Amino acid sequence: MEILQNVHSYLAYVVLLVLLLAVFNAIIGFAGNRMFTLEKDFRISLFALILSHLQLILGLLLFFFSTSGLKAIQAVGMGGLNAPARLLAVEHPSINIVAIVLITIGWSRHKKYMEGKKKFRAIAIFYGLGLLLILSRIPWSKWFY
Repeated sequence: MEILQNVHSYLAYVVLLVLLLAVFNAIIGFAGNRMFTLEKDFRISLFALILSHLQLILGLLLFFFSTSGLKAIQAVGMGGLNAPARLLAVEHPSINIVAIVLITIGWSRHKKYMEGKKKFRAIAIFYGLGLLLILSRIPWSKWFY
């Protein structure tokens, strides 16, 4: 379980970096009224989507099999969780699921448009909202121990 936790923790840095890159790329593309290219823009957005989904799968495995997820809720109940335990067992997984749903919606919406500006707008908005949600529920105390 410790290996899975370490992979999930270190992959988070990569996911955040790639999501930031995708959001900034989309904002710059939208503001600059650029064409949406397969070589750069499509690949950055797709890579961010794939990595965020991979991170979600690892996180769900941790939720169901680690002691700080579902087992913590079962042991003391929702009312028995202190703030750090509630962050790990409830807030972090639920908010990150919503974030990944938003990122997925952004990916799906961008595919419906032909115009580059609309593609960039969809990615900037939905990936950006997903990134903000992810940043809001990172257990920062666990990262900087």
